[in-house]
Amino acid sequence: MILSCHNISKSFLEIPVLQNITFHMEDNEKAALVGINGAGKTTLLRIIVGELGSDEGQVVLAKGKTLGYLPQNAGINSSLTIYEELLSVKKELIDLEQNIRALEKEMKSASGDGLEEMMKRYVDLTHRFENGDGYAYQSEVVGVLKGLGFEEVDFSREISTLSGGQRTRVALGKLLLLKPDLIILDEPTNHLDMNSITWLETYLLNYKGAVLIVSHDRFFLDRIAKKVIEIDQTKATTFMGNYSDYAVKKEMLRIAAWNAYVNQQREIKHQEEVIEKLRSFNREKSIKRAESREKMLDKIEVIDKPTEIRTDMHLTLTPARESGNDVLDVTGLSKSYDSLELFKDVSFQIKKGEHVAIIGDNGTGKSTILKIINDMVPADNGQIRLGSNVEIGYYDQDHNVLHNEKTLFEEISDEYPHMTNTEIRNVLAAFLFTGDDVFKRISELSGGEKGRVSLAKLMLGNANFLILDEPTNHLDIQSKEILETALNNYKGTVLYVSHDRYFINKTATRILDLTGQKLLNYIGNYDYYLEKKEAVEAASLSLTEKVTEKAAPSETKLDWKSQKEEQAKIRKRENDLKKCEEEIATLEALQKELEETMALPENATNSVKLQELAQKQTDTQSRLEELYALWETLA
Repeated sequence: MILSCHNISKSFLEIPVLQNITFHMEDNEKAALVGINGAGKTTLLRIIVGELGSDEGQVVLAKGKTLGYLPQNAGINSSLTIYEELLSVKKELIDLEQNIRALEKEMKSASGDGLEEMMKRYVDLTHRFENGDGYAYQSEVVGVLKGLGFEEVDFSREISTLSGGQRTRVALGKLLLLKPDLIILDEPTNHLDMNSITWLETYLLNYKGAVLIVSHDRFFLDRIAKKVIEIDQTKATTFMGNYSDYAVKKEMLRIAAWNAYVNQQREIKHQEEVIEKLRSFNREKSIKRAESREKMLDKIEVIDKPTEIRTDMHLTLTPARESGNDVLDVTGLSKSYDSLELFKDVSFQIKKGEHVAIIGDNGTGKSTILKIINDMVPADNGQIRLGSNVEIGYYDQDHNVLHNEKTLFEEISDEYPHMTNTEIRNVLAAFLFTGDDVFKRISELSGGEKGRVSLAKLMLGNANFLILDEPTNHLDIQSKEILETALNNYKGTVLYVSHDRYFINKTATRILDLTGQKLLNYIGNYDYYLEKKEAVEAASLSLTEKVTEKAAPSETKLDWKSQKEEQAKIRKRENDLKKCEEEIATLEALQKELEETMALPENATNSVKLQELAQKQTDTQSRLEELYALWETLA
């Protein structure tokens, strides 16, 4: 056992935040600490690492073990470069290496007993250097920096020139290189792009130490955690398994706890009514019986009311009217900032009802594409065409749709003057703003609170085409799940940028990966993207090489026969694509026809006919899946 927390309690202004928190961690164990915003997760981490004292209880780190902690928004102030800052972690190895080199020079001119002593010392130093993996420390530093999203051109940048998020990444890199026996991470993925998060997952999975993580990234927790410690209503409960296992078990326990609470409350109410009735008889025997029941009632250990699922936050997104089938057509879109070219000649279409996620590394221009579509940023080249009856609802991760000088109430009432005070309060209450909260100014709100206000405005807009820029940022897990449910029930069209892979997996029907200044198309969710990523990227690279070869003048031109063969291949692919699209259209029409036939009253009681139709439907769907995959390859 590397860490033991026993009966940890902490209150602020006499309000309990943590009560009797008890759990332990074994060597090399990977665990997650979860709970709603404000549950006390960060408070517990600060107590564990010694930054904050507990009111009661004890934290024990095993003797001789080391601990490393990355708080949220960890900053590093330094005059060193990024590379020098991480290299400073290896100072002991660097000093050893310098001593070895100095000793080698001395040995060249030494002899006799002096040389023998030097040889012994040399063997000792080189042994320590090898045990510390000294020959690989520089490549290890480079590997960590690249894994966390720094390019080689960034290595020489001074820490003082970095943003807060970049400084946090440097702090994370230093912590990983220190290799403590227990790593404690508070929201480590907040400033990482998808590739960096994937790299960190692999690094932590293979880490030869224990890891305790606080994170709202459920995909990240699913991959790493083998144990989940939940803080709920100041208490801690331990669940074995990853986040998905925890979610299933938690729901079962929640239902059981709620039923037990409701049953006990019903029994208490019944007993109180019986006692009141007995007392009303005003006879000695009935009064004694009432007193006896009161004593029994006093001995009952009353069950605390369980935490309810946030049913008070209802997000209903209903389009005011339907759009046409063609919602968005983007052609030849390009955007650069000075010498930085974000993307070039990007084209894509979105049809009614699609839920499309744009993914890609930080800085590739994902949010810029959304802003161009919303006419907030001009494109260098290209054309944006919206379909008929398309009405956009936009969610901005920077919350530029909000006015800092207004109160929450004014933010809604000014936008929707037809709403009554009661209606406005009800909407804000649905997003957890009650009482005097509605008179807070937007400038006073946290990032998560601003996100909820923006979602409230989005809900009232009744748009049929939602464009969302990082909608899950700053939302806790329960709020994310509510948003997921709302989007999955939404009958309109959705285009969004997100790095939340779990959210993408739950809500996307198509993914556009912005990589290498172009978009790669995947007809499926995030699991499908992971499955097809290598094949699609290889096919894209092959096509690019062919186009480049064709465009570049070659010294030995293709002979007439080769040109004809190449043209024939292109025509065949175009024909195959056309045939594929035609067959898809035919089979989709057939599927609709089969559904309508099965719904006919005369077929409802004909089991043989229904079985025959169902088999046709299964065969048709199977063929459609094959055609969708073929279309994606050909297109």
